[in-house]
Amino acid sequence: MFTSIILTLVYMVVYSWITPHPEIKLIKENNMAASTAFAGSLIGFCLPLASAMTNSVSIIDCVIWGIVAIIVQVVIFFLVRLPIPKISDRIEKGELASGFWLGATSLAGGILNAASMTN
Repeated sequence: MFTSIILTLVYMVVYSWITPHPEIKLIKENNMAASTAFAGSLIGFCLPLASAMTNSVSIIDCVIWGIVAIIVQVVIFFLVRLPIPKISDRIEKGELASGFWLGATSLAGGILNAASMTN
């Protein structure tokens, strides 16, 4: 459990660092687009992490798969920016469609990532 909490905190820091928009600040300002995008991303990370916790043979194995889950979510963020290059600006403006798009793709990527980790 402690390992998963640490990995989740690391993920939140890494994800907030790589995205141009300040998620926590925007969420505090009641920006639904930022909240939706970040929530989808967090769930998209936690699903494969839960799968890794269930299927790993050791803590090191779980950490490795947790790092893979972080990398997958970061890659998804950059791929989402291909069709919508200014997605961060749009999220900052509170455009829900952009927040839903990012959140949904993060969640979909997390589901596929989790499925690929099962036996």
